[in-house]
Amino acid sequence: MKPLENLSKYEVLLASNSPRRRELLWDLGVKFSTFVIPGIDESYPANLPVMEVAAYISRVKADAYAKTISASQLIITADTVVVCDGAVLGKPEDKADAVAMLKRLSGKVHYVVTGVTITTATRKETFSAVSEVEFAELEDDEIEYYVETYLPLDKAGAYGIQEWIGCMGVRRISGSFYNVMGLPLQRLYTELKKF
Repeated sequence: MKPLENLSKYEVLLASNSPRRRELLWDLGVKFSTFVIPGIDESYPANLPVMEVAAYISRVKADAYAKTISASQLIITADTVVVCDGAVLGKPEDKADAVAMLKRLSGKVHYVVTGVTITTATRKETFSAVSEVEFAELEDDEIEYYVETYLPLDKAGAYGIQEWIGCMGVRRISGSFYNVMGLPLQRLYTELKKF
């Protein structure tokens, strides 16, 4: 039997504009379409523990889609945040914010947390994956070069591990590399097998 053959009974929808998530889900061998509802409020309660933020937002996104889901659809929603010094770093607002985030991450250990919710008409499952990433000390000109060249404004923590800064700046990673890219593939595969 082909892996994830159980999903053939569903129209699988990835609710994400992220080209990295699309690429990763494709690499997992899942046949899917993308469907994005614009303008979903991704705010979260101020007292929510930082390691729970990504899962919370993935559920909020799933709830927005739940109103339109048919019996034959399975929707995957996800959110990724970077946690450094006990604070959540989402996507930078502009280049200056991206530079500030990378200076904050320089020479430190941080955590990349991705929350994923899988939703059908009768079931909703949410999980989180955490990867620990250590950056080397980054020089100001290296940060400026990366931000100007790669424009990481659509990435949590202002970096893509698969890009230049990941190659030269990541000293160590513990956990899923793909999670840092935005989708914890091994865990997602395991969860999808249950549907």
